Amino acid sequence: MSIDDEPNSDNPTPPADRDGALAAAVADARRAGGRRRPAARGRPEWLPAELLLALGVTPYGVADIPNYRLWVNEPALPDSVIDVGLRTEPNLELLTQMKPSFIVWSAGYGPSPEKLARIAPGRGFTFSDGKRPLAMAQRSLLEMADLLGKTQQAKRHLAEFDALMESLRPRFAGRGDRPLLMISARSPPRAGVWRKLPVREVLDRFGIKNAWHGEAAFWGSVSVGIDRLAAFNEADVICFDHGNERDMAQLLATPLWQAMPFVRAGRFQRVPAVWFYGATLSAMHFARVLADAQGSPA
Repeated sequence: MSIDDEPNSDNPTPPADRDGALAAAVADARRAGGRRRPAARGRPEWLPAELLLALGVTPYGVADIPNYRLWVNEPALPDSVIDVGLRTEPNLELLTQMKPSFIVWSAGYGPSPEKLARIAPGRGFTFSDGKRPLAMAQRSLLEMADLLGKTQQAKRHLAEFDALMESLRPRFAGRGDRPLLMISARSPPRAGVWRKLPVREVLDRFGIKNAWHGEAAFWGSVSVGIDRLAAFNEADVICFDHGNERDMAQLLATPLWQAMPFVRAGRFQRVPAVWFYGATLSAMHFARVLADAQGSPA
């Protein structure tokens, strides 16, 4: 089947021979003056986009690209990818005009599957089973690979994931058993604290204890007053930067923050942005960030 052909709408499985470089397909369509439309797969949320990128497939369209580059950034999106609007409310008119052959989305997030089905066949992928989101993401990767005929690429990527984790593990051998508190600055006097996320499973691989044992929503985080952080006398604390310089500046200037035990002891670090709700690529990025912040030199 050529890149111009459409899959049968009664069969939502995209043909395996069209998974090539979608960025190149978009470029081909432009050179042809729009006469040829590439086989395209759009996705209104970021998890499916990451799964595609892990398989070597460039998305045709992704929702909220400016915030993707602010909050996710790794893996980077090529400039050829089209912004299709908000993640919760993608531009359905634009999606219709793009005429995607297949749409993938995060199950339970954004428009209903029925609305998306009016545009193109598709498939939802689950972010988390509420227990082990990274393991769930790995299963989702294999499911998407099966859809696209990219099983070997998925296996190779998962092998690279395991190899990276094993290569970084020795860098934490001399760290000790101090727990780690992971936060992000929010409008003071509050902070986001992270618990049940793929990053938690990365901590487990490195033998690092998550300092936060309090409440957490389904998505794995909770917003708390910074006064609650004063109880973490022995923890290391890392704060993820997400382009929120004003919130960070206000937080760092408060007397309460300056009196925090981990600040006074020099155990507070700011680190680059990490997407907490991603899959294996986000987990690999987090592992590198963590090794640079908490591990011994490479």
